[in-house]
Amino acid sequence: MKKLSEEEIGTRLQDLNGWAYDAGVIVKHFTLPTFVDAVLLLTKAAFIAEKLNHHPDWSGVYNKVTLKLSTHDAGGVTQMDIDFAQEIEKSLKA
Repeated sequence: MKKLSEEEIGTRLQDLNGWAYDAGVIVKHFTLPTFVDAVLLLTKAAFIAEKLNHHPDWSGVYNKVTLKLSTHDAGGVTQMDIDFAQEIEKSLKA
């Protein structure tokens, strides 16, 4: 998988509300209404990760979740990370 340039990343992030490029990863911080909602988001992320065979760095504390995406083998952000972020966003609307 080809590592995207910062310009390519910026263009792709325009369609992803709240996602930002920072220190070699794309990242989004979520604040959910409850702890259960945060766990549900992490569960959705787990299913997406398995489907894409691509696993994020994540953290969750009470109702806050942070997802960081990069492709370690490529040394940065690839289209796979963008695809993962798009899947997460779709899952939030479902």
